[in-house]
Amino acid sequence: MKGLTAEILAGMFDHTMLKPDARYEDCVRVCREAKEYGFKIVAINSFPVKTCKELLRDTPVGVGAAIGFPLGQTTIEVKNFEVEDAFRNGADEIDYVINIGQAKDGHWDYIEREMQTIMETVRRYGKIGKAIFENCYLTKEEIARAAEIAARVKPDFVKTSTGMGTGGALTEDVRLMKSIVGEEVGVKAAGGIRTLESCLAMIEAGASRIGSSSGIAIVEEYRRQQG
Repeated sequence: MKGLTAEILAGMFDHTMLKPDARYEDCVRVCREAKEYGFKIVAINSFPVKTCKELLRDTPVGVGAAIGFPLGQTTIEVKNFEVEDAFRNGADEIDYVINIGQAKDGHWDYIEREMQTIMETVRRYGKIGKAIFENCYLTKEEIARAAEIAARVKPDFVKTSTGMGTGGALTEDVRLMKSIVGEEVGVKAAGGIRTLESCLAMIEAGASRIGSSSGIAIVEEYRRQQG
């Protein structure tokens, strides 16, 4: 891919650790790896935000907190409180799951109000916000409707998946989302991206962030290919 270096590729990764039994030693490991490889952020649950922020102090690596994760089935007020709490604890970015049930019921006014409320908080803190659609549960028409809302509200990114649903990122979904949100909103591909081939396909389709726990293997494979 023209102009892509291993360093640029690594800088597109949200280095993910979202397992429910994550311990302090896991935080130490994932932060050490993120520093070593130059990943953009560590993507974690909300509880270890303070710990990871301290471990990454004086480095360019950020901390990203998952909100309403992974089901999206909490109220706007609860999600917004989670966002505030994450930022107060040192998070630089948040990834929140939209209310999938409300989307399936066609309550797009709710989805827009949820996105607007959360992004107002994100902007007030001067941080980065991503809206997770969880595409495996949505039709192409529903993905398009959610992307149309994002084109108006302008979160920093829309994201394909939590990685916890019945399916992960698809290049066709990335392409669809990007075609609708335009240049002012990025697309983050996440869920099942474990190889260099799949990663590059997502970037070709329009993703500018990659969420994966396989970033090290992918970057190392790219380095080997580049010689």
